[in-house]
Amino acid sequence: MKPQDIAFFIGALAVIVLRKPKIAALLGLISLIIAVPLFAKWVFFTAERLTYYAAGFFLVAIIIYMVQFHYENRH
Repeated sequence: MKPQDIAFFIGALAVIVLRKPKIAALLGLISLIIAVPLFAKWVFFTAERLTYYAAGFFLVAIIIYMVQFHYENRH
């Protein structure tokens, strides 16, 4: 497990615990912004992982939004 994997899991768990979907989306965008120069420099392994992390953060944000929407409309 690489250091960026550990940072991703810590970030994802923090967002899940805090239930902040905007932060998750922001982290996903930051991951994509960091990945672009790495793709340009042909550092494909790290850039590819960053795109996976971005997708993970976006998925976490969507799930949090769906759960919040469900509980708001339930009551």
